[in-house]
Amino acid sequence: MAGALHPLSEEETVPESSPRPLRADALRNRERLLRVAVQALSRPGPEVTLDAIAREAGVGIGTLYRHFPTREALIEAAYRNELARLCDAAPRLLGQLPPDRALRDWMSRFTDYLATKRGMADALRLVIASGANPYAQSRDLLLAALDQLLAAGVAAGTVRADVAAGDVLAGLSGISLAAGERAQADRLLDLLMDGLRSRDAG
Repeated sequence: MAGALHPLSEEETVPESSPRPLRADALRNRERLLRVAVQALSRPGPEVTLDAIAREAGVGIGTLYRHFPTREALIEAAYRNELARLCDAAPRLLGQLPPDRALRDWMSRFTDYLATKRGMADALRLVIASGANPYAQSRDLLLAALDQLLAAGVAAGTVRADVAAGDVLAGLSGISLAAGERAQADRLLDLLMDGLRSRDAG
């Protein structure tokens, strides 16, 4: 996700020299292709074709290729889009919920993101084999989102001030990998959240 948070910044359908933004219908097609690609590439079974992804998204194969000239470009953009959605959720949640609840909601979204990443593992290996690094700056972006959530909780007095974002990220990753089912993951996330709460919080 070479680093950009916005999910629409990676692939352009107009020449680089053109300042024109994508039309609304082109943006919708791109988002639909990315959403379908994540679902299709995460399914077990035979390798899904680009034709099948285009059909499921309701667009022609030419539209897919205009946005993503190669299979690797589509896979990388789909993964980066999932990361962007997760990171972009942090400020949005803080605008809707108290900081401690925003953090807990974001934790659940992180487990969904990691499950998607694992589901796309085989496809992402193709991107790496092509010489690209789909994980570039992923950790930095995740830490920035967590820092924002933790800082808001500290300011509100509901989250401990002695917690490092890197430690929380490690805990979330461990829970996501160790939990056998979603219900267990939720219980473990609640335990982690209890450990993050300020001792002075009412």
